[in-house]
Amino acid sequence: MPIFEYRCNDCNKKFDVLHKSSTNLEEVICPECQSKNYKKLLSSFSASVGSSYDGGSSCSDGSCGVPSYGGCASGNCGLN
Repeated sequence: MPIFEYRCNDCNKKFDVLHKSSTNLEEVICPECQSKNYKKLLSSFSASVGSSYDGGSSCSDGSCGVPSYGGCASGNCGLN
C-alpha cells in the first residue's frame, strides 16, 4: 500500500495519505481544513541494506554488520 505526501494549497499543511491501491487512489482531503486543493509532493524513501535479518538489533550503532553513517536524508550516508 503506497503512502503519498501532499501539501494543502489553502492552509499549507503537509500530510500523508495511505492509499489501499496505487491504481485506485481515493479522493484526497486535507485533514486540517478539509480542502481538496492540494499538491502531491515528491517523497524520499527508505531501502534496506544488507542481505540478512538479525531479529531486531538496531543498525544505528553498526551492530547489524552494516556501517552506520548517520542516515542518507541528512547527506551523511557516505555515498557523496
